[in-house]
Amino acid sequence: MPSEFELIARFFARPCDAEPGVVAGPGDDCALLAPSAGSELAVSVDTSVVDVHFPQAAPAVAIGHRALAVALSDLAAMGARARWCALAATLPEADEAWLESFAAGFHALCRRSRVALVGGDVTRGPLSLSVTVHGEVPAGRALRRSGAEAGDILAVTGALGGGRGGLAAWRDGVRDLDDPLLRAYLLPEPRLTAGEVLRELAHAAIDISDGLLADLQHLCTASGVGAALQPEVLPLAEGLTARLGEAAAREAALAGGDDYELLVALPPEALNEAVNRLQTLGLPLTPIGRVVGEPGIHGIDDSTRPTGWQHFPGGTP
Repeated sequence: MPSEFELIARFFARPCDAEPGVVAGPGDDCALLAPSAGSELAVSVDTSVVDVHFPQAAPAVAIGHRALAVALSDLAAMGARARWCALAATLPEADEAWLESFAAGFHALCRRSRVALVGGDVTRGPLSLSVTVHGEVPAGRALRRSGAEAGDILAVTGALGGGRGGLAAWRDGVRDLDDPLLRAYLLPEPRLTAGEVLRELAHAAIDISDGLLADLQHLCTASGVGAALQPEVLPLAEGLTARLGEAAAREAALAGGDDYELLVALPPEALNEAVNRLQTLGLPLTPIGRVVGEPGIHGIDDSTRPTGWQHFPGGTP
């Protein structure tokens, strides 16, 4: 059985000292990184746990992609350009075929996102993957949750409900990664380029990981505002209604989570420009409501209001 250091050398270590900003990569106790002049660092960590965030039997290549993608989504939400990442992998065993496939998915997204893996750790235990991502944003220009203003347009990138729909498809026995719902669940795309584009136009943003309603509430609370939502105009993921039915599809879009799209608050005069810029990326931007001064989320029937994902239900969000 290969040792911890052999696993790291074979599956995770990649030459990265030639990458811009990497003074020293894997091989020392810490990576040494040099941010670009005039930039602030955006840093986030995200942990993916087997049978909580992904099924144990999911393809290893998808698990590798997903572990990085959900962490990168936080950088996208702040309009940051992704630069570096570190991976702490807890593995139940040293399954070399599984690791080769996992690493292929992880490194493929690193290449597409121009992210250098600069360090991490491997240990033994129940399958868990923690990814720390580092990005750069021009000083003072990061998108925050706290900047929404009454009168702003609320809009979302892409489509919603695919995460919930993909989980349902998996439970129904779908295993083809070309299925659009299963791809949305297991192979989400972090909206990094969209985040950088919207950074110049939006007042506030958040990524939709816990569900639209939950994350909209986070944004409203941080900004001290409320929201008037139009649930009937939410863009639904391809195949969602056919898989779940109309009512459940709408609920999935509102509260399903795992969509990793961006929710932004834009001044009305910036909406058309934002739509046009994202259109050049092949990504729709759909207005779904407005920011209002009165706290709370309006437009949803309180008696049937779905709730978003929480790891500890009943606790303080």
